[in-house]
Amino acid sequence: MALMSLFRTLLVLLLALPVLLVLAAWTQWDAVSAEVFQALSHTVLPDYVTTSLVLCGWVGLGVVVLGSVSAAAVTLFEFAGRRTLSWLLLLPLAMPAYVVAYAYTDFLQFSGPLQTWLRGAFGWQGALWPDVRSVWGAAGVLTLSLYPYVYLLTRTALAERAPQLMEAARLLGASLPRRMVQVALPLARPAIAAGMALALMETLADFGVSSYFGVQTFTAGIYKAWLVMDNRWAAAQLSTALLVLVGLILWLEQRSQSRMRFVTNRSASRSGESQPLRLQGAAAGWVFTLCLLPVLLGFVLPLLIMLHALWQASHVQALPWQAFVSWTWNSMRLGALTAFLAVAAALLLAYGQRARPSPWRYWSTQLAGLGYAVPGVVIVVGLLWPVAWLQQHWPQSQAGYWLTATILGLVWAYLVRFIAVALQSIQSGYSRISSSTDETARMLGSTGWSLWRRVHWPLLHGASSAALLLVWVDVMKELPATLVLRPFNTDTLAVMAYQLARDERLGEAALPSLALVLVGLVPVLLLSRTLKKPG
Repeated sequence: MALMSLFRTLLVLLLALPVLLVLAAWTQWDAVSAEVFQALSHTVLPDYVTTSLVLCGWVGLGVVVLGSVSAAAVTLFEFAGRRTLSWLLLLPLAMPAYVVAYAYTDFLQFSGPLQTWLRGAFGWQGALWPDVRSVWGAAGVLTLSLYPYVYLLTRTALAERAPQLMEAARLLGASLPRRMVQVALPLARPAIAAGMALALMETLADFGVSSYFGVQTFTAGIYKAWLVMDNRWAAAQLSTALLVLVGLILWLEQRSQSRMRFVTNRSASRSGESQPLRLQGAAAGWVFTLCLLPVLLGFVLPLLIMLHALWQASHVQALPWQAFVSWTWNSMRLGALTAFLAVAAALLLAYGQRARPSPWRYWSTQLAGLGYAVPGVVIVVGLLWPVAWLQQHWPQSQAGYWLTATILGLVWAYLVRFIAVALQSIQSGYSRISSSTDETARMLGSTGWSLWRRVHWPLLHGASSAALLLVWVDVMKELPATLVLRPFNTDTLAVMAYQLARDERLGEAALPSLALVLVGLVPVLLLSRTLKKPG
């Protein structure tokens, strides 16, 4: 037992170390670091802060509008196609944001098919709208990709109690607008805030869209500081500033989640008298169109653009099928290795907290899962910072080789980033195993390893499989950590999609991009099955 506790402690330190090292870099403050910080504060730092906040502001507004309106529509109203739309609205989760950026850049740019057709059809001249590679373009792409976070949480919150209370308000004479504002909105507000916080964390962590669009955000700035300027102090200081913003948003998300537990407490079961309000005619058509629009813009249209680009490229040149097989294999094996390690670590941490609950075990588990809220580029800085220090003070050290010339550093970064995904699934599985089950097993002689093997593991099969799948898919779509830490000849689907699109070879980039979309559909379809409830 003592050995397992020691191993668990070492595992937590291993998972938390990259984030802690970024913060620990400030303990080495000296004249050089002060000069770097002063230079940053007078040059790029204000631009990074302003751009990141503006981008977060627009994305926050966009996801709240799209997510909450669509969730309210499919939860509170009955109209033709409502059940189908309720899961179609999840599809943009399968489309990586950087793939949407590639598609819309090709479609909307000056030489793209839409502007070319409009100029030819109407005789217009010049650019018909601002360049999509801008802050507003990035905000639009991220909004279309991230609104399902708000949609999912808001729909769950509204489905619990809103129909009953809306019906009660109607019987008391309240009009529909008043019911929406004074009943539905207060119920959904914590869920909306939690979903928006998740979307904002993803926005701050984004690298593919901001880098491809040339938007000066923190993630793009950290990447440039380390790999272009070769300035580890600048990268560490920018990473710390980004962690402060992420910490504020994480606090908002945690606060909203605690309030959600209050508002979603069922007070009564749903009855036949509290069904969604039925819409007919023009009203039903408007609501259906309003819900269909995010699906078309966030999934269907980008998918069609990428398919068209792939079809055009196949008629002009031979597609790199052999290289595509290599990219797919690298993505699959990295995803599989990380997923198995993440699930094993999550099972160990969750069992330790279950078997011997204590404040230390609870907070250490939370600390281990902190990396999911941390952008991948910050984790990269946390891993490479000690390597740079060792190479400076101990040139013969092989740490740099093991972290950058092998998959060790890459898998480590993946585990730090996505262990929380596995933990959440395993802990959810444990929450469905009552404590009386453990007590009964102990009375029958099963303790320790025997208890886990004979009682817990058979009941955790489903949760473990879900965790394995989710981590696998997340690893395959991860871009910044893979871009920096991958060894030679270890290109993945995400990296090649980014590099080919950056080189304006969209037809070739469509091949790995569509593969990522196909992979991303698997957990989305599984999630949609769990959400299919009557009413």
